[in-house]
Amino acid sequence: MMDASQISKYYVACGYTDLRRGIDGLAAIVTQQFGKELREDSLFLFCGRRTDRIKGLYYSGDGYVLLYKRLNNGAFQWPRTAAELRQLDARSFRWLMEGLQIEQAKAIQKRKAKDLF
Repeated sequence: MMDASQISKYYVACGYTDLRRGIDGLAAIVTQQFGKELREDSLFLFCGRRTDRIKGLYYSGDGYVLLYKRLNNGAFQWPRTAAELRQLDARSFRWLMEGLQIEQAKAIQKRKAKDLF
Protein backbone atom coordinates (compact mmCIF):
# COMPACT_ATOMS: atom_id res chain seq x y z
CA MET A 1 0.00 0.00 0.00
CA MET A 2 1.28 3.46 -0.84
CA ASP A 3 1.14 6.14 1.82
CA ALA A 4 1.90 9.45 0.10
CA SER A 5 2.12 11.24 3.45
CA GLN A 6 5.36 9.35 4.13
CA ILE A 7 7.09 10.93 1.13
CA SER A 8 9.40 13.72 2.23
CA LYS A 9 11.99 13.65 -0.57
CA TYR A 10 11.14 14.27 -4.20
CA TYR A 11 13.81 13.64 -6.82
CA VAL A 12 13.72 14.64 -10.49
CA ALA A 13 15.94 12.88 -13.00
CA CYS A 14 16.83 15.91 -15.15
CA GLY A 15 17.22 15.46 -18.86
CA TYR A 16 15.50 12.74 -20.86
CA THR A 17 14.60 9.23 -19.72
CA ASP A 18 13.32 6.45 -21.94
CA LEU A 19 9.81 5.99 -20.55
CA ARG A 20 9.54 2.54 -22.10
CA ARG A 21 11.51 1.40 -19.05
CA GLY A 22 9.58 -0.31 -16.32
CA ILE A 23 10.22 -0.68 -12.61
CA ASP A 24 13.50 -2.57 -12.95
CA GLY A 25 14.93 -0.17 -15.54
CA LEU A 26 14.01 2.94 -13.56
CA ALA A 27 15.29 1.39 -10.31
CA ALA A 28 18.59 0.67 -12.07
CA ILE A 29 18.86 4.34 -13.08
CA VAL A 30 18.31 5.42 -9.48
CA THR A 31 20.80 3.01 -7.96
CA GLN A 32 23.48 2.70 -10.65
CA GLN A 33 23.50 6.05 -12.43
CA PHE A 34 22.67 8.29 -9.48
CA GLY A 35 23.91 6.12 -6.60
CA LYS A 36 20.75 6.58 -4.53
CA GLU A 37 18.79 4.03 -2.54
CA LEU A 38 15.07 3.48 -3.05
CA ARG A 39 13.42 4.20 0.30
CA GLU A 40 9.91 4.67 1.66
CA ASP A 41 10.37 8.43 2.09
CA SER A 42 11.44 9.10 -1.52
CA LEU A 43 9.70 9.50 -4.87
CA PHE A 44 11.77 9.51 -8.06
CA LEU A 45 10.33 11.22 -11.15
CA PHE A 46 11.31 10.70 -14.80
CA CYS A 47 10.29 12.44 -18.03
CA GLY A 48 10.83 11.44 -21.65
CA ARG A 49 11.12 13.60 -24.74
CA ARG A 50 7.37 14.14 -24.76
CA THR A 51 6.88 16.47 -21.84
CA ASP A 52 3.18 15.77 -21.37
CA ARG A 53 3.86 12.56 -19.40
CA ILE A 54 6.02 11.48 -16.50
CA LYS A 55 6.70 8.32 -14.51
CA GLY A 56 7.31 8.07 -10.80
CA LEU A 57 8.98 5.28 -8.86
CA TYR A 58 8.23 4.71 -5.19
CA TYR A 59 9.36 1.94 -2.85
CA SER A 60 6.59 1.02 -0.41
CA GLY A 61 8.63 -1.21 1.90
CA ASP A 62 7.39 -4.50 0.49
CA GLY A 63 7.53 -3.65 -3.22
CA TYR A 64 7.64 -0.96 -5.85
CA VAL A 65 4.90 1.34 -7.11
CA LEU A 66 5.12 2.72 -10.64
CA LEU A 67 3.15 5.94 -11.16
CA TYR A 68 2.28 7.45 -14.52
CA LYS A 69 0.79 10.86 -15.19
CA ARG A 70 -0.20 12.28 -18.56
CA LEU A 71 -1.52 15.79 -18.98
CA ASN A 72 -4.55 16.36 -21.20
CA ASN A 73 -3.35 19.83 -22.17
CA GLY A 74 0.05 21.44 -21.79
CA ALA A 75 3.40 20.08 -20.74
CA PHE A 76 5.50 19.63 -17.63
CA GLN A 77 8.20 22.26 -17.18
CA TRP A 78 10.94 19.66 -16.85
CA PRO A 79 14.56 20.66 -16.12
CA ARG A 80 16.61 19.54 -19.14
CA THR A 81 19.98 21.06 -18.33
CA ALA A 82 21.96 17.90 -17.50
CA ALA A 83 21.62 14.24 -16.61
CA GLU A 84 21.57 14.85 -12.88
CA LEU A 85 19.31 14.03 -9.98
CA ARG A 86 17.76 17.11 -8.40
CA GLN A 87 15.95 17.08 -5.07
CA LEU A 88 12.79 19.18 -4.82
CA ASP A 89 10.99 20.53 -1.79
CA ALA A 90 7.26 19.94 -1.41
CA ARG A 91 6.36 23.33 -2.92
CA SER A 92 8.49 22.80 -6.04
CA PHE A 93 7.01 19.31 -6.44
CA ARG A 94 3.50 20.78 -6.30
CA TRP A 95 4.46 23.42 -8.88
CA LEU A 96 5.86 20.74 -11.18
CA MET A 97 2.68 18.66 -10.92
CA GLU A 98 0.64 21.79 -11.76
CA GLY A 99 2.70 22.40 -14.91
CA LEU A 100 4.68 25.33 -13.52
CA GLN A 101 8.43 25.95 -13.44
CA ILE A 102 10.04 24.41 -10.37
CA GLU A 103 12.11 27.52 -9.84
CA GLN A 104 9.82 30.50 -9.62
CA ALA A 105 11.35 33.92 -9.27
CA LYS A 106 8.25 35.04 -7.41
CA ALA A 107 5.34 32.99 -6.15
CA ILE A 108 1.84 34.41 -6.43
CA GLN A 109 -0.23 34.05 -3.30
CA LYS A 110 -3.97 33.71 -3.45
CA ARG A 111 -5.65 36.34 -1.33
CA LYS A 112 -9.05 36.30 0.20
CA ALA A 113 -11.54 38.91 -0.98
CA LYS A 114 -11.51 40.67 2.40
CA ASP A 115 -7.69 41.16 2.09
CA LEU A 116 -8.10 43.08 -1.17
CA PHE A 117 -10.01 46.01 0.30
